[in-house]
Amino acid sequence: MEPSVRRLPSGGPFEPLIGYSRVVVAGSLIFVAGTTAIVDGALVGPGDAYAQTIQAFRTVESALESAGAGLADVVQTQMFVTDISRWEEVGRAHRELFADIMPVTAMVGVAALIDPEMLVEVLAVAYRPGA
Repeated sequence: MEPSVRRLPSGGPFEPLIGYSRVVVAGSLIFVAGTTAIVDGALVGPGDAYAQTIQAFRTVESALESAGAGLADVVQTQMFVTDISRWEEVGRAHRELFADIMPVTAMVGVAALIDPEMLVEVLAVAYRPGA
């Protein structure tokens, strides 16, 4: 039997422009789309990779909560960083949030994100039976 799929948009401006949902729940898996440090239309932590990473994962946390899950359910993260020489700032933020959870992860250097002030974009996959 194929798992049910639920799509949970956040109402963000890019979702209808690009055609995606912030969260997709497929059976017990919860996928959170690429997330940056934008809150209420403003970038949190301009120039600060650590602050942007923390905020991006806090937004992921909120998205997971909309699906009945939390950071403790995360099994995979990915981080896209525009200046890979700042990997320690991004890694420190990840460690602070996930040290006890220990998901698999990847940190990838990228040329740019959709806004040049964005330094980090993250995404996550969580596992929550019954989600």
